[in-house]
Parts: sequence; C-alpha cells; structure tokens
Amino acid sequence: MGGSHEQSLTMALFNTLKYYPMGDQAIVLSFADTISEKVNRQIRQFTARIDQCPMPGIIEYVPAYTTITIYYDPLIIGYQEMLAALKMIAEESPEQLEYKAVRKEIPVCYNGPDLAYVAQYNDMSEEEVIRIHSETEYLVHMIGFVPGFPYLGGLDSRIATPRKEVPRLKIEAGAVGIAGEQTGVYPIATPGGWQIIGHTALKLFDLTKPNPSLLEVGDRVRFVPITYDVFIQLKSENHGN
Repeated sequence: MGGSHEQSLTMALFNTLKYYPMGDQAIVLSFADTISEKVNRQIRQFTARIDQCPMPGIIEYVPAYTTITIYYDPLIIGYQEMLAALKMIAEESPEQLEYKAVRKEIPVCYNGPDLAYVAQYNDMSEEEVIRIHSETEYLVHMIGFVPGFPYLGGLDSRIATPRKEVPRLKIEAGAVGIAGEQTGVYPIATPGGWQIIGHTALKLFDLTKPNPSLLEVGDRVRFVPITYDVFIQLKSENHGN
C-alpha cells in the first residue's frame, strides 16, 4: 500500500512538470512552487535518470530547490527534441528512476562569533543551540551561491535566526552558519551575511578531486560537535590535501 501511494505521488508530481525555455541554450524544468523533501526526491530521481542515459548535446544540469536547469548545445540538439526526450523521462515509472542517498557527517567546533547572538535571539543557552543544531539530520536541497555551498533544509525553527543586517566582507572557509530557517557551510572564503556559529576543518570544495564538492544534492548531513583541539588537529591534517 505504501509503495503504491508513493508511486502515485511520484507520478502526480511528474504530471505537473512545467517546461520553460531559457534563451536558446537551456530549458528549465519546474517541479513545484514550494520546497519539500518530496520535490527534492523527484529532482534527484530525474537527474539520476539523465546520468544513467546521457543525451547527446547536454552540457550540464543545475538542480535547485524546485527546478532543474538543463544547458545544451543547440547545434547538436534542438529545443523540441530536448523537450521530447525530457518528457519521455517524466513518463517512466518511479522504479526506473533510481538515485543514491548518502549520509555524511561534518565535525564542527562550535566557536563561531555569532553563537552567542543566535542563543540570545532565541532566548536559550549556547549549549542548547549546539545541541539542537547537531541533533538534526539535514537534507542538501541544492548547491549554489559559490561552488560547493550546500543549502541544508531541516533546521529546527527554535534556532532560526535572521541574516546579519550588514554582511561581513569575508567569512573564512569552513564556517557553519544560520540564515532564517536554513543552515549551511561556506566552502571558500567569501563575503556573507549568515550568522556564524562554528567551523569545520573539512574541505567542502577541492578542485584536486574528481568530484570537487564534498556534498551533493540529496545527501543527508549531520554535524558532530568537536573540541577546539580536535578542530586544530583536523585542520592540520587537511591542510594542503
């Protein structure tokens, strides 16, 4: 019964797919108007099928919260041909659209400069913020803003905190932040307005690796609290790797 119900939900979502041209070299697939885990699952299933059966002319695809943007070479494949191929994928049964979900842990030293503010804003102790933030399992909805930056859904509303009114000119790589009801990790040094509550020594983006981004859309993430001494040790081990 559960499988049949999930299949009907899957097909219902695919039946509501909307297609929009974006210039003459891209097409946007819109799955829904609101963010949800169901929509995220559909996007992963769809991109998994594209990976399984690559179509000539596709340059890359970019999954987002509720859409996939597919860039293609119009000299190899035309818009109507691309549209027809994508609609064929949408008509396949859910069993044929497989994807892998990976669980990953990120060690975090909760020493961020905004930890006290997040605690004060939500009328709780810093220890409570750390406990709530690290007890939650998050879903990677999309990668964006800068290469490797994960937008994580599932933040407990008890520690939701608005962005800073004045963004910092530089936030160092590995900074773990909160913005509204989202949490994420800065993969590289960049300006930003998220409330920084901690740091990780892991490299979230490394061009020397075949897959530069540590996290991918659909991954499940947990943050593991570590001491400052362990953070320094991991940072030393990862430096230059």
